[in-house]
Formats: sequence, C-alpha cells, structure tokens
Amino acid sequence: MKFSTKAGIHARLLAAAVVVISSSTFILGYSGLNLVNRLVSERFDQQIDYMAEQLAINAELGILIEEHSLLDGLARSVLNEKDVVGVEIEDSDGILLAQRSRDLEGPVLITEKEVVLSNSEADAFDLEFFAGSSDKEPVGLVRIKYTREGIKALAATLAQRFVLLSLGLAVIACVIFFFISRSLVLPVISLAKVAQQVSKGDTSVRAATGTIPETKRLARSFNEMLDSIEEGRAALISAQERLSRQAALAEVGKFSMMIAHEVKNPLAIIKSSLDLLKKDMDIPADNLLLNYTEEELARLNTLIESFLMFSRPAKPRLVSTDLNQMVDQVVMGFKLQYDSDTLKINCSIPSEECIALADADLLSRGLSNIVRNACDASMDEGNIHVDVETAPLLWTVRVRDYGKGIDRESLEKLFEPFYTTKAKGTGLGLAFADQVVKAHGGTITAGNHAAMGAVFSVQIPLEHLEQKHEDEIADGAYIDS
Repeated sequence: MKFSTKAGIHARLLAAAVVVISSSTFILGYSGLNLVNRLVSERFDQQIDYMAEQLAINAELGILIEEHSLLDGLARSVLNEKDVVGVEIEDSDGILLAQRSRDLEGPVLITEKEVVLSNSEADAFDLEFFAGSSDKEPVGLVRIKYTREGIKALAATLAQRFVLLSLGLAVIACVIFFFISRSLVLPVISLAKVAQQVSKGDTSVRAATGTIPETKRLARSFNEMLDSIEEGRAALISAQERLSRQAALAEVGKFSMMIAHEVKNPLAIIKSSLDLLKKDMDIPADNLLLNYTEEELARLNTLIESFLMFSRPAKPRLVSTDLNQMVDQVVMGFKLQYDSDTLKINCSIPSEECIALADADLLSRGLSNIVRNACDASMDEGNIHVDVETAPLLWTVRVRDYGKGIDRESLEKLFEPFYTTKAKGTGLGLAFADQVVKAHGGTITAGNHAAMGAVFSVQIPLEHLEQKHEDEIADGAYIDS
C-alpha cells in the first residue's frame, strides 16, 4: 500500500514490467521444460525399445545354437550404452543364457522383447515347422534394464541454462523497458517541476516539449496555458496600474477642487492687495522683496492651474486645423521668450499645410510643455531642434535638446503624474502632454540621442482623427466649425 501511494509513475511502470516479464518467463520456462522433458523421455524410451528389438534379432542365432559367448558379447555391447543397467538373454524355457549388469543410481526400468525365429533362420536350419507357421512361437527373451538419471541430468542442465537465459532476457527486457519508461516519464517529471515553479510565482518558465507526440501536445498545451496566464497577469497589472492612476487622478481632482475654492480665491485677493499696496505706497518696480513675492504668487497660481488642467482634462473639440501652422506658432512663442545669444530654437516645418481634425488649443499646450522641458534641460544654452514630418497617414513632431539626457529610471516614469527631477517642477507637464496626445489617438515617446541630449517624439495618426470625428458626429457631439 505504501509503495502504491509513494511510488512514482516510473517506479510503478518498472515494477509492473518486472512482474509481467518475470511471470511470463517463469510460465513459459516451466511449460517449455516440461515439454522438453516429456519429449526427451519418450525419445529415450523409444531408443531403448529399439535397442531391445535389435538385440532380439541379433540373439536369434545364439539362442538356437546356445552360443553363450555370442550372446554374452551382445549383452556386453548393449551394456556399454549409457544409462543401461543390465542385459539378460533367456531361452524359451526361461533359462538364462547371458547376463551383464552394472551399478547406476536411480530407479531401474525394464523393457522386454521376445526373440522370434525369422523365415531365413528357419530355412537355414531346415525347420519346416517354423518356416511354414504363420504364428511363430518365441525361441527366447531379451531383457534390458535401464535408468533415466542421465535424462534427468540432461533435463536439469537444460533447465539451468534455460533459467539463466530467461533471466538474461528478463534483465535485458527490463533495461530496455527502463529506458522506454524513462523517456515516457521524464517529460511528465519536467512538467511537474515546471508546475512547481509556477506555483511559487515564476510564470516565466516553460516546459520542454520532448520527442514523444503525446508529451509534445501536453507540453505545448501547458505552455499555452502559461502564456495565457502571463498575458492575463500582464493585463491585470496594466488594469491595476490604470485603476491606480485613475484613483490618483481622482484624488488630484478632489485636491484641485479644494485648492480652487480654498487657495485660488485668497491668492487673487493677495495679488490684488499687493497691486494696491504698490500703488498707494509708491513702491518702486525694482523692489527685490516685492518682485520675489510676485514671482512666488505667480508660481503658486501656475501650480494651481496645472492641477486644475490635469485633473479635469477637456474632451478634444475636433476642428479643421493646420497642424504645421500650430507648431510654428508654438515655436514662435518660445523664440520670443527663450531665444538668445546662448540658446537657439531651430525648427524645420514643411511649407505645405497639414490639415486635420484636431484640438489646436490642447495640442499646443501639450507641445509647449515638451518644448519648455527641452529649454529647461538646456539650461539656457545650446540648441533646440523642432522637426515636423508629414506623411499621408501620420504626422510626427520631434523635439531635441542638447542637455544631459534622461537616465534609465526617469525614462520609465517620465510621463507619470507628479514625477519630476526639477526642484520647482510639478511633474504634470509631460503627463498632461501624454494625456493630450493619447486623446488624439497618438503616442509620445522619449529617449536619448546617440550624440547627446534627449529626443521627444509625438506621432498622431491622421486617419484616427478622421474616424474619431465621424464617431462624434454619429454620437451627436458638438463640433466647432
């Protein structure tokens, strides 16, 4: 019972093979030995019987003339045969004419044959009575005593050899079956190990397919199940991340609404009061403390506006827009603000129009955040390149700076809300740009240039905007014209 519950498939198959092969070998061997023993014994008895017949034929003349030396020679030649214990020759009156014997182990068997005078012998001795008689009376008797010990010894030798041969064949069969069973069980064992690793949380492992069609199908099905689990897990993680982000955005929205009611209005009052104070007290415009206060008030107001804008993203109002002209206007604004002897903003925009349905206000805000990020990364020196490529179905904008570039950790979190590497940054500028681009069905990516600096790439499929516009019309949405 313990073996059946604790032994594996390989041990059970091997044990079953040993039992089946051993029992089959024993049954076949036992049956074969019995059959051989019976056949050999029958043939041996037939041989002794044939010897008795030949002795009776050869003893005719010796019995008739009572030639004891002849009969004794015949008896001695028969006794030379193996397993013959004794030979006796008698006349018709039972008188013993010749006798030979020796000692051999084992029970003694006896076969007798009557000596009948043949026609040729009767003619030779002019015995008319025997020659003309159809029923010939015996003239004597030969008796051979023998033992089957030699046959038994031969049978024992055959049995021993048969047993050794059977054991050898059984061992060879067990070894062959061992490797066959091993090839069948190894994929199952490998599959069990993979399942054990998966149970510990490692879903990256995969089962080996093996060489047997059935185990191949099993391993493929198992691997497909793992792939499905991995995909489901990735989808679940992605959904959890989206839910977490939505929850964070919801919290930001609540916080932003609180700021709008509790902070924005007091800030406006403080700003107005400060303007009146400057006017009433005739404070110079270059007053350091006053300018610092106004800058901090402006920064707080910008921060509040960023929170409100990101927490309540506007639905794109798709109107016919020249995307290239929109980029040109954004770059022009930054040139007026940042362009100097140390920082140059260069652009490469196709001269032809790129008319598409888009929300120019949202896109310009998002693109402005990217360009502003490039200006901040350049630290007011170097060059910034803004390049636009227009394809029949895809519109691309690339913004490159010559700053320090982006480290690997920041690349993974760059578009997450509130992630920033700036001392006074909000972490919402690039997140807002990502939000706007995705609202237009596009993608935004960031990376490092081979030479130096960072490159931001915005790609918007124009076909998606057309389809989005048609869907909004079908839904009865309001579209500006």
